[in-house]
Amino acid sequence: MTLHRKTIASPVGALTLVASDDGLVAILWENDTPDRVRLGLLADTPDHPVLVQTERELGDYFVGRRTAFSVSLDMRGTDFQQSVWRALLTIPFGETRSYADIAQQIGKPTATRAVGTANGRNPISIIAPCHRVIGSNGSLTGFAGGLKAKEYLLGLESPGTPRRLTAPPHHQR
Repeated sequence: MTLHRKTIASPVGALTLVASDDGLVAILWENDTPDRVRLGLLADTPDHPVLVQTERELGDYFVGRRTAFSVSLDMRGTDFQQSVWRALLTIPFGETRSYADIAQQIGKPTATRAVGTANGRNPISIIAPCHRVIGSNGSLTGFAGGLKAKEYLLGLESPGTPRRLTAPPHHQR
């Protein structure tokens, strides 16, 4: 099955949106490693309704007009990965959770490392907010878009925090 693709500009660099007819499948980062999210055949379909809606919602998010997303999702992964990704969707805007918090939430309190791995393979970054997951000690940890992008997204959601960057990490104009 061919998936639909569209690349958009954003304050955190170019994002490639990927959708099926059922919903958003992935948001890929500009310098994403090819094997982080496995996809099949992709066709450029910039007017696909899911991609158009995703672009609009992300645009609203980046200018501060949106704190939640309504685009339909078509998450593809193992049952464990999907349980982690569903847990990500419950983290409120402007808040963070630790990997241990997520492990506890999904009923696997000893699976902190596995949660970290599943978090790193989250295909729908930003919308399934893996950037809101931090180390137990409050430190920023790995992120597919890079730590500067993670810091930027956290700052966007919590403007009063000291993590706020003064300019987007990529494509400064």
